[in-house]
Amino acid sequence: MDKAAKLNPGRLFTTSNLVKISMLGVMSFLIMFIEFPIMFFPEFLKIDISDLPAVIGGFALGPVAGLMIELVKNLLHFAIKSQTGGIGEFANFLVGGAFVFVSSGIYYSFKSKRMAVIGCIAGTIAMGIVGGLANYFILLPFYSTFMPIEAVVAMGAQFNSAIIDLKTFIYYSIVPFNIIKGVLISAATLVMYKRVSHILKG
Repeated sequence: MDKAAKLNPGRLFTTSNLVKISMLGVMSFLIMFIEFPIMFFPEFLKIDISDLPAVIGGFALGPVAGLMIELVKNLLHFAIKSQTGGIGEFANFLVGGAFVFVSSGIYYSFKSKRMAVIGCIAGTIAMGIVGGLANYFILLPFYSTFMPIEAVVAMGAQFNSAIIDLKTFIYYSIVPFNIIKGVLISAATLVMYKRVSHILKG
């Protein structure tokens, strides 16, 4: 099935695969509600592993499927719970999509346990970089209409004295936070994927 899908990308859009993508998207959306803060980061930065179903789906069905799962998740969040007029969901799609597309793209092209690990490492790095850029250019400018950037920087400075402005807040808070998130999602993926992949490929 996988080899045929590689030769014919249209195989992704079968009824069975679209149902799987939809179900994983709904799972991702529900998991978004399970979040928790972590030490040494401002309280408004909370970890969730809602990208996990998208990574697993991307590993099994390909990186485009992973992006579609991310899209379903964020469209549901926008329709039901958005407080940012779609800005937060767009940024979440960019950051989660970077991890999903890079990690599943590498694994799906060269399927092995080693490449799964390499894919997750590369995806984590991509998440850190894109997370920093998305916050610098999209999220933090949006939130600055409600809270001065100086207040956000001050929150970060409470945990790291190296944070003195927006750029250092990105370097020493946002990027490390997304790296930690990527590591957690990677670990969960490597533990769970083989246990559920036969269901998605069936």
